[in-house]
Amino acid sequence: MRIIAGQFRGAKLEAPAGRATRPLTDRVKETLFNVLGNQFDAPGRIGDVDVLDLFAGSGGLGLEALSRGAASCLFVERNRRSAGTLARNVQKLRVETRVKIAQENAWTMRIPAAPSGEYGLVFVDPPYKDVDDTLMVSGLLERIAPRLAPRGILMLRHALHTDFPADSPRGLHCVDNRAIGSMRVLLLGKPLE
Repeated sequence: MRIIAGQFRGAKLEAPAGRATRPLTDRVKETLFNVLGNQFDAPGRIGDVDVLDLFAGSGGLGLEALSRGAASCLFVERNRRSAGTLARNVQKLRVETRVKIAQENAWTMRIPAAPSGEYGLVFVDPPYKDVDDTLMVSGLLERIAPRLAPRGILMLRHALHTDFPADSPRGLHCVDNRAIGSMRVLLLGKPLE
């Protein structure tokens, strides 16, 4: 697992042993960040936004966003081993001043405000089996919506075979919905006023 673009391009990241995390392949990560860059009108970059990375695992998504220009990232990871791996990856890249790690349950935690007030990018990457509970996922997304910047993007990753309704979370609308390999990536934003 490695950072594929930006300031830390080529840096190798540690991943915890076992099946606690589902690291993205380089090809899938490149596709995902190309889609996100287009949403931010900055191909290859994310821009100076605050990032919230829920179910962060070893931090691959949030650290890639930091490498591509994000201002800060709040990582939320409940698993102690994964959170330890994440902390080592943060130290390796020397981004401690731009990062906070919360070892909490993303399903039940209170969503804190971003340093700038609102998050420009939110990664929601729960265990695939959890996305089958549409009400639980929609509830989490609806709790995040007030913390999302007006032009911010919320990314939900789930298994390709899961039928998560893109229009279910109140306060959000579907910006992009696509299959990438064996997963589906749903991008949500606030409705334009």
